[in-house]
Amino acid sequence: MKENMEAQLMELVGSILEDYNEDKYIDKENTFDAPDKKVIIDIIDKMQQIVFPGHFRNKLFRTYTVQNKLTMLLEDVMFNLNRQILRVLKYDPNFAHIEGDDLEARVNETCLEFLRRIPKIREYIETDVQAAFDGDPAAYNKDEIIYSYPGMYAIFVNRIAHELYLMDVPLIPRMMAEYAHGVTGTDIHPGATIGKYFFIDHATGIVIGETTEIGEHVKVYQGVTLGALSTKDGQSLRNVKRHPTVEDNVTIYSGASILGGNTVIGKNAVIGGNAFITQSIPPGTRVSIKNQELIYKYDANHPVQKVELEQDDDWN
Repeated sequence: MKENMEAQLMELVGSILEDYNEDKYIDKENTFDAPDKKVIIDIIDKMQQIVFPGHFRNKLFRTYTVQNKLTMLLEDVMFNLNRQILRVLKYDPNFAHIEGDDLEARVNETCLEFLRRIPKIREYIETDVQAAFDGDPAAYNKDEIIYSYPGMYAIFVNRIAHELYLMDVPLIPRMMAEYAHGVTGTDIHPGATIGKYFFIDHATGIVIGETTEIGEHVKVYQGVTLGALSTKDGQSLRNVKRHPTVEDNVTIYSGASILGGNTVIGKNAVIGGNAFITQSIPPGTRVSIKNQELIYKYDANHPVQKVELEQDDDWN
């Protein structure tokens, strides 16, 4: 029995090794120079301690000054981000002609520039926390938002990934975004431009595409898609505005889909749940779909008082 199992296993090994010789793209051997997902997640964790110094800390150290803590965190992020960027530069043809010390200097400057943007990231995050607190009566304090809201975490990771994206760092921003996607159920492409005071309520199932532009004081509920009308033309659509623009003070309720690069949702508009929008909406407009007909079948053995249900027109 054991010998037969070993023979079958060796037969499978031979079959798969033979398949490896078919020159498939997925057979590329880049084990030693591929970006390390665990290290990138660790960079996110260290950035969380930097952005929220009063909420997250390394518990291995019982006492230390803020200065010492920040110095250690910055050195750690700098070192690991440097190593990871060196690994992904092969995806950027602009670096093909740069080698040796020049390449090291360029990567060091990229890392330093990212760290210089931390005050900007913190400025935006502060407004996002405030927007969540102001917009959610279920939030009893801001700590609750920072520690437990998946939408807040998705926005935090996006603020980091977006800066790296703007600096043309390959692959790493997308890996960060997809990690947050897996953790929170919220898919925000790092290329999306998002203004201050952004609030995602409940978070699950939200998709925000690469060329989306979102203004300030925008509130989005679960299940919303800010997507492209069509991607059938594939790579020819790269660098083309494919996703909508959402202006200031817009609220988008659950399940709404807003599609297309020419679609603009004007300031102060309200988009009702499950709306499907492929054209621009003027400022101040309230959009809703007509109520579906509800059919009630009552059990004759359990009579109940029939009531007329009315649409609550107080949504905003």
